[in-house]
Amino acid sequence: MQETLKTAQVIISALPYIQKFRDKIFVIKYGGSAQLNDDLKSDFIKDIALLQLVGCKVVIVHGGGKKINSYLEKLDIKSEFVDGLRVTNKEAMEVVEMVLSGNINKELTALLNKNQARAIGVSGKDANLLKARVLDDGKYGFVGEIEQVNSAVLMGLLNNGLIPVIAPIATDDEANSYNINADLCASKVASAIKAERVIFLTDTQGILDADKKLISRLNESKINELKSSGVINGGMIPKVDAALECVKNGVANAHILDGRLSHSLLLELFTDEGIGTMITKENK
Repeated sequence: MQETLKTAQVIISALPYIQKFRDKIFVIKYGGSAQLNDDLKSDFIKDIALLQLVGCKVVIVHGGGKKINSYLEKLDIKSEFVDGLRVTNKEAMEVVEMVLSGNINKELTALLNKNQARAIGVSGKDANLLKARVLDDGKYGFVGEIEQVNSAVLMGLLNNGLIPVIAPIATDDEANSYNINADLCASKVASAIKAERVIFLTDTQGILDADKKLISRLNESKINELKSSGVINGGMIPKVDAALECVKNGVANAHILDGRLSHSLLLELFTDEGIGTMITKENK
């Protein structure tokens, strides 16, 4: 009986958040262990199905770095990371697009639909969803910087009860394909459609201080300090930059969560304490 009552209390405590977030848009960057571990993947799918069931509008932007690495190794195509971004030559770009758009995207979409979450898989090349230009004059090869998001397409899908699942591949006016960092893609999408929240699932607890303790709330000033001191470095830099861009462009808050923890989405969104790092505007 005590366990039953405890379950009821948990549900009741989530009610204010469910009411608050109804009809709000959440953009979720999905990657890391949550994407590779079958149990975590199953929990993520259930979380998304629940969010849709209680009236939230969800957009998913997925990564796929580890699976891309695996295919590149099998095909003996060299790839390296600079400033947290994958340097992508023409051969690697073909593999990136194959894995993201053809493999991961369709698997995730199928699993969501299997669990009664109505989803549709797209890449940034569909309906000119993501228009881009080459980043930093080609320093990273076929890595792009998003110039335009076709928000009308996304809002049309959301308003028809669908969950857009986006593979972060973009195109330019010459129909070239560009690899887009999934964190930065999620940021651009969230800003374009004025999402309530953008959430980045990672393989860390969130943003940690110099003593490896979780920082629960950050703003731009503190982030700049942590970057200058080297506490924020490597692959965390694009995530933090993406989060900052969002809150500067109308997204209420950005969250960096531990995707290795089951149901981390629900714990962050529907509890008072939360479990990750929330990035807010400077005056908050």
